[in-house]
Amino acid sequence: MVTTPISPTAKVSKVEGIKERSNYLREPLASELLEDTTHFTDAAVQILKFHGSYQQDNRDNRAKGQEKDYQMMLRTRSPGGFIPAQLYLTLDSLSDRYGNGTLRVTTRQGFQLHGILKKNLKATLGEIIRSMGSTLAACGDVNRNVTAPPAPYKNRPEYGYAWEYANNIADLLTPQTGAYYEIWLDGEKVISAEEAPEVKTARQKDTNGINKNDPIEPIYGQHYMPRKFKIGVTVPGDNSIDIYTNDLGLVVITDANGELQGFNILAGGGLGRTHNKEETFPRMADAIGYVDKENVYDLVKAIVATQRDYGDRGDRRHARMKYILEEWGVEKFRSTVEGYFGQKIAPYQPLPDWKYQDFLGWNEQGDGKLFFGLSVENGRVKNEGSFQLKTA
Repeated sequence: MVTTPISPTAKVSKVEGIKERSNYLREPLASELLEDTTHFTDAAVQILKFHGSYQQDNRDNRAKGQEKDYQMMLRTRSPGGFIPAQLYLTLDSLSDRYGNGTLRVTTRQGFQLHGILKKNLKATLGEIIRSMGSTLAACGDVNRNVTAPPAPYKNRPEYGYAWEYANNIADLLTPQTGAYYEIWLDGEKVISAEEAPEVKTARQKDTNGINKNDPIEPIYGQHYMPRKFKIGVTVPGDNSIDIYTNDLGLVVITDANGELQGFNILAGGGLGRTHNKEETFPRMADAIGYVDKENVYDLVKAIVATQRDYGDRGDRRHARMKYILEEWGVEKFRSTVEGYFGQKIAPYQPLPDWKYQDFLGWNEQGDGKLFFGLSVENGRVKNEGSFQLKTA
């Protein structure tokens, strides 16, 4: 049995207290949203992140002696980068009505809206949710958007598995609190795609302390993760998503007939660092091992639980899982994960060389049709002069 190693007297960061007092990501955000103010307090801003939004200051409009020009950025949760047409049209419209007239595409395959005023935040989020979208857990100390290769191949089953499991793992690790729909839709939970039954079962399955004894958040508990957690799923040879930069990477393994067998597992990647802080550094993920498809959700949870319980909650600059791997080494990390997993992790399977693929231009998709990869400079989707990219 694995027990949580965090001592009740351990020094924790201020954000940990904010999460604990938030009533599962509700307060003080819900109360401050009702106030006729231009911005949220620092505590509410921390909770707002879990709902997919950052509060920002438009420095171009900053004037001496005047209040900051507060605006919100919203980010979508879009596993594998899939944006339904209805959602894109809604984002396009919202960017003109409430935003700065542009959209941003992120390297983690979500869309961002910038320039939203606090008074328009609820209306904007409500429209996104009703248009098959979500921003829940696109920011904050939780699993972020799960990435997968964007190429829509119709004749390569391994790509289909990557999209399927990116979506299912995103569902598995989505916060279970009702705060999101309570605050932004007044409790109305709109009809959305149903979770796979095996995902619901895996979330509740508790062995060796892998779940928290928490009635609301069985995986996270009321403190959620020490910092953001990033996952990518790809296929052998395709490194279009930079698999080694993720906290957790999964590589689809199929047999000669294209049937899914399991996944190679990587852990401990991350590019973030703090300027002039030499103790912070980027790091590439390590190979951890292989897991059969039947056990992949249990192993994902075991790795999340390891970071949840052993990640540094006192120093947020030192809180990502890459620092655990760097300081423990792969063997200790693997052994700790196996304690939650309840079995040995199989050896990592051989892979072909990785290739960076950007899929730009016209590509055969395997069914007689073509898909087109478009380069979006700096991720900015906008209309400018004769180049009407956002409208197109």
